[in-house]
Amino acid sequence: MTASCTTHPRDILFAGEKPFPNLPAVDHYAGSEKMIGKAMALQHQLGPIFDITGDCEDGARAGAEAEHAEMVANLVTSKDNRFGRVGARIHDITHAHWQRDLEILVGRSGKQLAFITLPKVRSAADTAAQIAELRRIEQRAGLTQALPVHVLIETHGALREAWEIAALDGVESIDFGLMDFVSGHHGAIPGSAMKSPGQFEHPLVVRAKTEISAAALANGVVPSHNVTTELKDLAVIRADATRARKEFGYLRMWSIHPNQIQPIVEAMRPDFSEVEEAGEILTGAQNASWGPIQHNGRLHDRASYRYYWELLQRARSTGMPLSEEIAERFFKP
Repeated sequence: MTASCTTHPRDILFAGEKPFPNLPAVDHYAGSEKMIGKAMALQHQLGPIFDITGDCEDGARAGAEAEHAEMVANLVTSKDNRFGRVGARIHDITHAHWQRDLEILVGRSGKQLAFITLPKVRSAADTAAQIAELRRIEQRAGLTQALPVHVLIETHGALREAWEIAALDGVESIDFGLMDFVSGHHGAIPGSAMKSPGQFEHPLVVRAKTEISAAALANGVVPSHNVTTELKDLAVIRADATRARKEFGYLRMWSIHPNQIQPIVEAMRPDFSEVEEAGEILTGAQNASWGPIQHNGRLHDRASYRYYWELLQRARSTGMPLSEEIAERFFKP
């Protein structure tokens, strides 16, 4: 390697800019100790190509919220969390236990938590208030690094202020909550819009998906797509993820069953030939100290280098094999 190879793309291509989050393509939800444990075991097999969210909102029995949050915190700090890619969803801001959720999770497992997810926010003000409380609890717990925040857009108010929510400091992802969004229309949107093909065709749902994706990408955060209700037919699962990725610009998708993880990852992967080209272009750019280069008769500069670097990161996060040289140049610890 030349001396210029010591300059890494993350240090040269985004100087002074907010780097785009590099998140796994799947956010897998599990609400019980048994299911979170199974998800961790699968993560051991497949590697960190998917995140796990311990669900305190829908997973906890009424009256047992503290016990449930403690269980999630214990799993986050356990030896089974090998990759540090386990987050937690707390109760929504109207629930009496949401602050206690944060106190338990951050106080007991804050250093190991990958992120906190905020459900059913009604506005940017709701989101900002919960983030402020999270930061206060982090400070009290002695955390030196702020936890990333993922925000669920599933109410009319949150959709109206999606751009403001995505712009809030600390937000890493905004996620579409399809089921609650449809339910919030009081029957005006049919139940068929909760599954395919309706979820990709009904105008009000399409509007919500595109607005969330546009708001996320414009503000440098990851848009995360809702679940598919299909649990067994892998072709249907893969087709839903493909439409979310190619037609709506989503870079991440929820999973609620282990069967869904692999087909979603496959659908979210970049094209292999483009990944090969990315490696070649970035290698040439690094050797040229990140000045303009020609590759296959085309001019490339830092604008295209940014595109190909993020593409290469997505390839790696979805488990695509990379050449030994590319792994050594760009992903050596």
